[in-house]
Amino acid sequence: MTTPDVTVTVIVYNDAARLPRAVASVRAQTHADIEIVISDDHSTDDTPAVARQLAAQDHRIRYLRLPENSGGCSAPRNRAVEIARAPYLMFLDSDDELPPRAVELLLAAHRGREVDFTMGAVRRVRVDNGRRSTWMPHLVAEHRTLDGIEADPRLLFEHLSTSKMYSRAFLDRHRLRFPEGIHYEDQLFSARAYCLAKAFTIIPDPVYTWYIEPFAAAASASISNQRHKISNVRDRVHVQRLIDDFLVESGHAALREDKDYKFLKHDFRMYAGDLPYRDAEWLESFAEIMNPYLETLAPGAYTRLPRPERVVLQLLRDGRLSDVRPAARGLGHAVAPRHVTSDGSGAAYWGDAVPSADRARRELDVSDLELDTRPFPSAHFRHEITELTPGPGACLTLAIRTYDPGLRLPVGPQRASLVLAPSRRRMTVPFRLDPVRPGVFEGRVRLDLATATLPVQGFDGVRHPLLRLEQQGLSHSGLLLAPLDFPAATARVDYRSGATPHDVTIEPEGRNPGRLQIRWRPVGVTARVIRPVVRKVARPKVRNAARLVASVLK
Repeated sequence: MTTPDVTVTVIVYNDAARLPRAVASVRAQTHADIEIVISDDHSTDDTPAVARQLAAQDHRIRYLRLPENSGGCSAPRNRAVEIARAPYLMFLDSDDELPPRAVELLLAAHRGREVDFTMGAVRRVRVDNGRRSTWMPHLVAEHRTLDGIEADPRLLFEHLSTSKMYSRAFLDRHRLRFPEGIHYEDQLFSARAYCLAKAFTIIPDPVYTWYIEPFAAAASASISNQRHKISNVRDRVHVQRLIDDFLVESGHAALREDKDYKFLKHDFRMYAGDLPYRDAEWLESFAEIMNPYLETLAPGAYTRLPRPERVVLQLLRDGRLSDVRPAARGLGHAVAPRHVTSDGSGAAYWGDAVPSADRARRELDVSDLELDTRPFPSAHFRHEITELTPGPGACLTLAIRTYDPGLRLPVGPQRASLVLAPSRRRMTVPFRLDPVRPGVFEGRVRLDLATATLPVQGFDGVRHPLLRLEQQGLSHSGLLLAPLDFPAATARVDYRSGATPHDVTIEPEGRNPGRLQIRWRPVGVTARVIRPVVRKVARPKVRNAARLVASVLK
């Protein structure tokens, strides 16, 4: 048999339904001189039969079945590397795909200049809503070859092994394999590859399609989506310590601050958004695992973070676990703290008291948020629903408390409104916020969702009400935080006198930041007839034809 140019390993475990799609994306590559190794981690479903059928259809496919399940991605990848015949290697997960030119483009980059690996852009596709985005786009924006990771330490954020094509000689020369028996193996493998590579090339073209299923069932959720497990926290921290040790051993200790910043900004940040939803016992276990490691990180890594993230980290390190939840709500959404305290020197600190320790004062000093001087449209407020009372039909009465820690609102009642836009015509419900004490206002508003204006074809989707404030001709719109857990309620609403009926559900958002969530779902004739017709009419060819006819009739 002739030696193929590239071996693509497709790892699989109990994924018989999606394996054919992944393999088909490899078979359809524009560069056809490839070997495809299906590496099965001892599946117990129909995967073996499906894999053998695929191998029978294409002589380029080889099927490898591990004698027992390893419980991770490393072993099936490593076993495939052992039998791979090509000088260049790639890895694909069975629930993802390769774009048609992935192999061609990465191989061309290898042949353009001798490097240890090449890498490209990763396109992420949300399974639930079809939204597409590029993973870490700023890192793969242009074609470039780097002589080592020190040339751009930001690449430590791009820790996926699947976005790269490796020289087999490079992997063998350094005995570089995936660590077995641990999760987050990609992070350790990629950190080692970055540090050991003398040169690698980046191309801006998409070379991997990563399907994201954020709300998958617990049994089938990816490792990254199992953050609710304390064992997941322990695994992630364990891998970080292994990376730290490797940086020292390989002579790359100077990268430690960059690597620590990546951990805080990416790995810890993923847990931070979930903290409001965790109970006291979970938070205690989380702090016991996380805090000892946080103490080892470079101080400079903390200073590179946005202030709200530094606040959450410091509260956790200080053991103020009851304060962690409110601090973590709304991260990245300009949500203000409930209260700030001044020490008399002009500094403002998160919470009801001035911190006593130097580090806490440094980290909890929120003066840089400019709570009292920021322009009103971009000011920071905090709007919370304190009581939620369902009414008849799709009515809802909300008790709302607004925190104004920067004292931007004048003393006295404030004009406010809830704004909701399930169509181009916004639904605006005015109400009044009355002062309770300096910096705190409360009000009640009745929201009747039956009065919302929907498009003729109805609306199928989710919206989150905003709270709008007005001052001296300026307006400010901010998030409306809901109770984290309350029973969802669904009502049938006969919009347009029953011509466009919908089921309307009021529910908690269920994830950071935890807004009030309203979901519309067309039913009846709207779902069966009107929406399919509108979708046909809205097709580009139909729209273009209509424009052509209109231009002729002018």
